[in-house]
Amino acid sequence: MCLAVPGKVLSINRATEPIMGTVSFAGVQKEICLEWVPEVQVGNYVLVHVGFALNTIDDQEAEETLRLLREMGEFDDEVR
Repeated sequence: MCLAVPGKVLSINRATEPIMGTVSFAGVQKEICLEWVPEVQVGNYVLVHVGFALNTIDDQEAEETLRLLREMGEFDDEVR
């Protein structure tokens, strides 16, 4: 089983190939490949697996997924 985690897009660099962007996961920022979601905009949530954004999701779906991950103990909001 694989898990894709929601993250919020903070910036996008469309000048790179592939398209890359900074995505926040509860304050932890990572450089993520956005090539598969060319329609993504800053402020959107994306589902990320192993450094690749697989698709965009709306805010409500992202928050519900994060809530479920917290309940399962799989996601911690505290930045370490």
